[in-house]
Amino acid sequence: MADVDIIKSHLTSHPDFPHKGVLFLDVFPVLQNPLAFEILVTHLVQHITSHTLGISQTKKIDVIVGLDARGFLFGPIIALRLGAAFVPIRKAGKLPGKCISVSFEKEYGTDSFEMQADAIKPGQTVVVIDDLLATGGSAKAAGELVAKLGGKTLEFLFVIELLFLKGASRLDGPVYSIIQTEG
Repeated sequence: MADVDIIKSHLTSHPDFPHKGVLFLDVFPVLQNPLAFEILVTHLVQHITSHTLGISQTKKIDVIVGLDARGFLFGPIIALRLGAAFVPIRKAGKLPGKCISVSFEKEYGTDSFEMQADAIKPGQTVVVIDDLLATGGSAKAAGELVAKLGGKTLEFLFVIELLFLKGASRLDGPVYSIIQTEG
């Protein structure tokens, strides 16, 4: 069985969550199976080392940025394997110290993200990771935060992409998702 098929086989669907009419694909069951979780992390690391590094003029990734909250599950592990820093992007009011922020529209309303103001240095290469790309609002906000600090987003990585919402078209960099679905 191919690695993508193994990952897919562990996803679960939840109709009408978090709102009526939404079919939520849950990535948490992948984490409950050590082999499936290892396959997912290894798949993303291999993508970065075989593809994303080719985009970087420095041929290295300086920072992996994980989005609140599921990007925190994959981001630190991937950063560790790549010898990169991990930087969290959190919902407003969750990070200590001086932060920069950006507001964004998501599929269920407005929200804002923050990043610590010294988390990324000018010129650093960055990969943004999260579990799901839907409308692209939160990932776009992450890219804006990286740019505000002078970083260069090389790629946006996702486990799942909902193609029908066209979120990738809102992002200012290449997008890679392991699983793409129309609904």
